[in-house]
Amino acid sequence: GIHLAPKEKLNIPVLFVPHAMKMYKAEVVVYVRKENGENWTYEFSAGSNKDLNRNSFAAENGGIEGILWRYPVHGIPEAPQQKLVVVHCQARQRVEQRVEMLLMGVVLDATAVTDAGNSDMVNRDNSANTQEVKVTDGFSATAEFLYELQYQSNEIRSQLESLVGMHLVQKEWDTESGIVTLIFNVVFAPNKPMRNEATLMIQWTAGGAWKFPVQFIATEPEVDDVINIEAVGLNKESLVGFKLTSQTR
Repeated sequence: GIHLAPKEKLNIPVLFVPHAMKMYKAEVVVYVRKENGENWTYEFSAGSNKDLNRNSFAAENGGIEGILWRYPVHGIPEAPQQKLVVVHCQARQRVEQRVEMLLMGVVLDATAVTDAGNSDMVNRDNSANTQEVKVTDGFSATAEFLYELQYQSNEIRSQLESLVGMHLVQKEWDTESGIVTLIFNVVFAPNKPMRNEATLMIQWTAGGAWKFPVQFIATEPEVDDVINIEAVGLNKESLVGFKLTSQTR
């Protein structure tokens, strides 16, 4: 019973309150008809637009009584921001450390797995409470969990992308608590002092996302060498020469 004037816009609010870390699917359906009850003039034929035939209601006189729009809605819950992970390394050195990420609220049910189309990807073990999770680097529709390192700007990406490596080395799923543990091997090899942040984005193909802020801190490098200048006398210059080699062009 909502009346719309010509060229008027209608805002339809959609409220999403998830109860579990899985994808929820819904559909917003909008139906329109003329206020005076008249029909739009249109003759349906075999060559008519298929979308129009499917989304319209034909009247007895060959016109259109009403038009229907369907808007699919996919709700993906996102966990609150997780605690900051800090990786320290001295410039011109290389550090390799294990970082453990806990994904809370993962509930394995038939609906979630069926929606994701990955019901065969979880290796069930009836003798234990853990299940192995298949994980793929980058975003792909072929894995249970997906991860990607995101940067706040292209400038930070250019500074960090070639200096940071992150790979999954261990994973397990505690089915009783619903906690998935992912352990990553992080490699950081900075070439100069810096302090930058990135975000590790982990997504479950059945729905749900977790964000872990990661801060990379590179401290001052070690002294390259000590230059000794010996005085040859009062009010006389003493000179020493040394070479500097650039690491890039």
